[in-house]
Amino acid sequence: MGYRGKVVEQERARVLRAQAWTLQEIADELGVAKASVSVWVRDVEFVPRPRQPGPHRRPHPWVARKEAEIAELHEEGRRRIGRMTDQELLVAGTALYAGEGSKTDGVVKFANSDPRMIELFCVWLRRFFEIDETRLRARLYLHVGLDLEAATSFWSDLTGIPELQFHQPYRAVADASIRRTKHPLGCPSVSYGCSRTHREVMGLVGALLSSEALPG
Repeated sequence: MGYRGKVVEQERARVLRAQAWTLQEIADELGVAKASVSVWVRDVEFVPRPRQPGPHRRPHPWVARKEAEIAELHEEGRRRIGRMTDQELLVAGTALYAGEGSKTDGVVKFANSDPRMIELFCVWLRRFFEIDETRLRARLYLHVGLDLEAATSFWSDLTGIPELQFHQPYRAVADASIRRTKHPLGCPSVSYGCSRTHREVMGLVGALLSSEALPG
């Protein structure tokens, strides 16, 4: 019969495509091949966007399965990690800095838009190094048009760094040709200017990445 005989499926596929369903989601819903769906909807305008299930519509089974698996594995991750010991926190913070921290001699510096990573870095820095709180600095990268006062207050509360110790922020102008997503609270960098502390950090990084640190 071929795809031409599946009139009902074709029409349903076109409706779903117009609602921003992906080709795979439509194929799963109708129980047909993804290639057939591609042919049926090739002239239907498709604008990708997040779809939230309405009050009278259950999530697509594929989406529900994915969300259930994510929730289950997040809970498993929390059980496996548990509460870190000091030694585990030392290693975790060192690994974080090895991947995201500044390697330039003279300043310990870490930048990330994820508040959880910034918080972990600050806890690690204060726990394992002698820090003069008055020398801690922060600088905010924030797109023009977003609330600088609210963002500064948020990151100051999270890091424990007074707003007076924040450098002049960098206000970025959005370039739609590169990206559309804007972090509403911006991306902070936390820095501590001390050559000895930075060299101590890099000593930990070097030890972590050495073959001696790997399990036998």
